[in-house]
Amino acid sequence: LQQLWQGGEKMINDESIRKLRELNLPEMVEILQRQEHDVAYTCMPFDDRIQYVADYVYQLKQDGRIKRLVRSARLRYPNAEINSVHYEKRGLDKRLLLELGTCAFIKCNHNIVFNGFTGAGKTWLACAIGKQACKNGYKVRYYRMPQLLEDFSLQDARLNGRRKLVRKLQNYNLLIIDEWLSSALDDKQVAFMFEVIESRYQNGSTIFCTQFAPSEWLERLGGGPQADAITDRIVHDSAFFNSGELNMREMLGTSYSYSKGPA
Repeated sequence: LQQLWQGGEKMINDESIRKLRELNLPEMVEILQRQEHDVAYTCMPFDDRIQYVADYVYQLKQDGRIKRLVRSARLRYPNAEINSVHYEKRGLDKRLLLELGTCAFIKCNHNIVFNGFTGAGKTWLACAIGKQACKNGYKVRYYRMPQLLEDFSLQDARLNGRRKLVRKLQNYNLLIIDEWLSSALDDKQVAFMFEVIESRYQNGSTIFCTQFAPSEWLERLGGGPQADAITDRIVHDSAFFNSGELNMREMLGTSYSYSKGPA
């Protein structure tokens, strides 16, 4: 490449283009061809030009990977951003929330519990952190609890389906469970949730969004030994975060607050 550059010839021929595309580097082809037709690059030293190519391709690859991770996470609010959180009159701990946004808790396999009433912005906050995790290269998945239990019901009827679902959930770096314990669970569902929580215990991080205090979890989980084990594993390995006293739906309106604007 350097010899071609110094000789004033094309930096890349058709055969090289074919090879780069075969190597799944169409971004490199794009920027090299753009450089050939842009006089702004003619005064650039060869090393600077190649560095620009490398930076351009790297950034495009990173952006593409983040988009794929966000899409795979199936976040309820994929546009949520940690820097767009509304703090005024909510009593939110900004320092703690920004600290959670660094995703250091994922490296330590710690959990987060967002607690608050309906409309307080629990889900939006969880999705904002989930998106930050995607930006940091972590595998994330969002579930509403009713959806998760429905998937369990479908998989449980299949051979090894339950085990496969537990293994799938275990492999996410961050699992978000929204509407945690929004309805009481039967014995079979409690057993399934115990497997999920146990498989992820100190192996991954989970964010729980709930209206209920931990003192209410035991009853909603049936009050048996597995209910106690689930509660114990979550409570003693989680940071609890109150989502505030302000109703974000009422203040900003559903379409703005939860799809576009801050929560």
